[in-house]
Amino acid sequence: MPIFSDIQETELSGTKEVFLSAIRYATSTGDSFPQFEDDLRASAQEQVEFMLEDDEKIPLVIADDEIKVETRIVVSKIFSSFENELFSLILEPDIANMEMEKNIMRSLSDLEWMHNTLLKMDLMKDFVTHWSNISSNLLKVIEDKRLDSVMWDLKIKLIEVTSKVLEAVGYGTVVLPAESRVELLKTWLPYIRKMKSLSDEMSTTEAAFPYKMSDDLCQCVEGAIVSLVSALPSNDQADILADWISAEQVKYPDLSEAFEIWCYRTKSAQRRLDEALTESAMPMPLPLSPST
Repeated sequence: MPIFSDIQETELSGTKEVFLSAIRYATSTGDSFPQFEDDLRASAQEQVEFMLEDDEKIPLVIADDEIKVETRIVVSKIFSSFENELFSLILEPDIANMEMEKNIMRSLSDLEWMHNTLLKMDLMKDFVTHWSNISSNLLKVIEDKRLDSVMWDLKIKLIEVTSKVLEAVGYGTVVLPAESRVELLKTWLPYIRKMKSLSDEMSTTEAAFPYKMSDDLCQCVEGAIVSLVSALPSNDQADILADWISAEQVKYPDLSEAFEIWCYRTKSAQRRLDEALTESAMPMPLPLSPST
């Protein structure tokens, strides 16, 4: 039995090493690894996906604390790399630098792939937290006036990744405090509204414009936002819905369902309050005198 146990431990240790190496290759963040060609990166990503789906030892691997720590380090490096590359964009004299744009899109693709990986590892909260933390900085860069008419693929891809974060929070996969959910919404909702309007306008004026938000993406974003808004405290819902109603791009996302839910809950709460006040104002019946 000890020999069998040793064999199992050795096999598990080997699986852990393969898994970590594959993640590092797949995202090119390992300290001892240079940048790899796209086909090698794709092969490493396929290896991770295969292990997560078909390796019988993987539940023990992803439950291991060392694996979680190392994976979080990889995630942190990917986010840091992406943020740095994006910031370097506005410092570049040549805003149309194709090589820089390629590197940024590759980092963003790494993030999107890592999202799917972390979802299977029950580590989605790490992704959501990182994305929430850098969101304001991302938008400061991408809304720079010099980028107004370029890098549409990057702008749409940012919304695609954000939709995954909104879905995770909106549907309860990741639980965040109310203030964090409000901040996430208030950060991204104006940008999403603006990009939807601009991409629709561009696709109308330019028949060959390829960067319109797809119907599936629009539905995913809208559904997640409705769910997210509906689960907020009433006052926060009121603030977001008031902003939505007053916005020029009120057609998207359509928060009518969230508005109806808020109205119903508000009326119900008011009715319960009125009933409670009425009951408290009613005179208490006098106790009956004992019969003599």
